[in-house]
Amino acid sequence: MTYDKPTPRTVWQEMVEGNARFVSGEPRHPRQDVERRHELADGQRPRAALFGCSDSRLAAEIIFDEGLGDLFVIRNAGQVISDSVIGSLEYAVAVLEVPLIVVLGHDACGAVNAAIESTRTDAPALPANIWRQIAPIVPAVRRVIQASERGTAPDAEVVGREHLKDTVAELLRSSELISDAVAEGRVAIVGANYRLAEGRAVPSIIIGDAGHAGDADTTRDGAAA
Repeated sequence: MTYDKPTPRTVWQEMVEGNARFVSGEPRHPRQDVERRHELADGQRPRAALFGCSDSRLAAEIIFDEGLGDLFVIRNAGQVISDSVIGSLEYAVAVLEVPLIVVLGHDACGAVNAAIESTRTDAPALPANIWRQIAPIVPAVRRVIQASERGTAPDAEVVGREHLKDTVAELLRSSELISDAVAEGRVAIVGANYRLAEGRAVPSIIIGDAGHAGDADTTRDGAAA
């Protein structure tokens, strides 16, 4: 199939527009027909890779109003970096040549809440595999606790935003391939938080040329808003 390589900026703008259609209740459900299915049978060329939480309310193609073959999606509970996540994202960049990686967190995240609960002195022990999954979120919890007034419970949304920053930073630390692609301008990274009630994905981190400082809640070069 013919293919014109898009820029990170055009891909993110398309995703923003698709999310706006979803929020307004007017999705187009593009590229989901029989012809598209046949077109993709011999290969894929996704426009973005998305790493997000496994929460059942974050179906990526639905909330961004995308179609078959548009997104290369990796998900786990709490969007926690692991070797399998890094390998999958490196495959998306090196082999599929995606120009954009979206890291998607959300409010009311069960993994974030579990990490918060685990820091209580009377917290029950978690099954080992669940603990290993949420442990990378605990540093964000502890930072929020330290910044809060004594005796105040950490705000789960603040913890989620801190963890999103940690996830993007860890992705760049863990993958020379991806960090080099970002430095060379071939790939951009957007970190966004999905608001469950309104359905909107709000960017809070942009690294590379995927947007501009005028975007809502957006900063450049990975700085926190």
